[in-house]
Amino acid sequence: MNRSTITWMSLVVIALSGCLLACNSNSNDTSPRADASVQTDQQYELATGKNPHPVKLVIPKVKPLSAMAELGKSIFYDKSLSGSGQISCATCHDPHNAYGPPGDLPVMLGGPHLNSQGARAVPSLMYLYRQPAFSIGPDPSGDSDNAPNLNQIANHANQALRHDKTASQPNAAALNMVPQGGLFLDGRVDTLQQQAYGPLLNPVEMDGGSVQIVAAKLKNAPYTQDFVDLFGNQIENNPNMQVSEAMFAVARYQVEDPSFHPYSSKFDAWLEGKATFTPAQMRGYLLFNDPKKGNCAACHLDQPSKTGLPPLLTDHQFEALGVPRNTAIAANKNPDYFDLGICGPFRKDLAKQTQYCGMFLTPTLRNVATRKVFFHNGYYHNLDDVLKFYDYRDTNPERIYPTTTDGKVEKYNDIPTAYQANVDMVDAPFNRKRGQQPALTENEMQYIVAFLKTLTDGYRQ
Repeated sequence: MNRSTITWMSLVVIALSGCLLACNSNSNDTSPRADASVQTDQQYELATGKNPHPVKLVIPKVKPLSAMAELGKSIFYDKSLSGSGQISCATCHDPHNAYGPPGDLPVMLGGPHLNSQGARAVPSLMYLYRQPAFSIGPDPSGDSDNAPNLNQIANHANQALRHDKTASQPNAAALNMVPQGGLFLDGRVDTLQQQAYGPLLNPVEMDGGSVQIVAAKLKNAPYTQDFVDLFGNQIENNPNMQVSEAMFAVARYQVEDPSFHPYSSKFDAWLEGKATFTPAQMRGYLLFNDPKKGNCAACHLDQPSKTGLPPLLTDHQFEALGVPRNTAIAANKNPDYFDLGICGPFRKDLAKQTQYCGMFLTPTLRNVATRKVFFHNGYYHNLDDVLKFYDYRDTNPERIYPTTTDGKVEKYNDIPTAYQANVDMVDAPFNRKRGQQPALTENEMQYIVAFLKTLTDGYRQ
């Protein structure tokens, strides 16, 4: 590529802060522009797909698994622990699909006969080892011995000032008094050990039955001697302890095995100056960071931490997005049933904090291009439709939601009317009104998809 190809750089304003780039192109112009203050060499590097500010990422060193993690690996793949004897953790969290679901069903099937539907799409287990514990707002200061409970914090947070989420100033939104962190899509547990219990004992998932039943199976497992070696002979006389240690071992496997957090995407290589984006990938990255375009980086933070840890492509916060109701989920056949995320039905402690009804955890975008189902209810099956949801939800809602016989669009049809005010209508691109120009053109959405594909692990130069 010669320097004549950087002429498109003179058509869009690019703001650089570290390696944060923002593209402010108008809706009819898909070409990146260069601000006059950006030096020519930086312009040329950007135009040729290079990172003008490469960084050194701090990536965990690969080490042999501990005995505890090896035990966890055996348990992770053990189908005998399920009620059907046919599924394991790895069945729904497939290592060949970024530890996410292997197929395109909106929710997985489980139970004793593998014909029971779950209620939510299966998330990936990758990169969860850095997930913070659930909280509301920034970490509280002061005497932690007298810290208020979650409901007290939620009541206070309901009156707090909220900063808009913008890709150009993502740190401002980090101060918002909003729910963040935790595991599962409603953040109801804080540790990988606690999370492992959920599918194991859920009657529509692995259907393990009870702690006692699972412990009896562990006694007869091929790896039972590993329990004795690690915990002594008495472990088999204490079912609660044995299953607890088994779930802890699964957690250790996820923490120690690098396949759960390899940081081996093209984006990681680009951040370190070891890879070059194609023109489409670069344009997508700029649009991803442009607060007037995709504004994706407002929630999916794409900058390394101050200590050099690779970005996780999430702010760990919760959002109510108003994804369309998925009639393929059996529970949704009941018109009175709604999955309200933080408010229930699976999480119980914040059911009265109705300002959070409809909110779900913002996932990492790492390996997002490998997924076949998206959002908490698996409504969408490809990135093209996901981008269209963000782009048209408010400007062209008839393209997103069903329409009644009299022509009324049933907007936010998976959230009860009483809670629809919780839906984000402030942060771009959701700050537009019906009939206005969408934030992104069709071509621009394709550029963002091209960038999202650089987040897939396993990149080879």
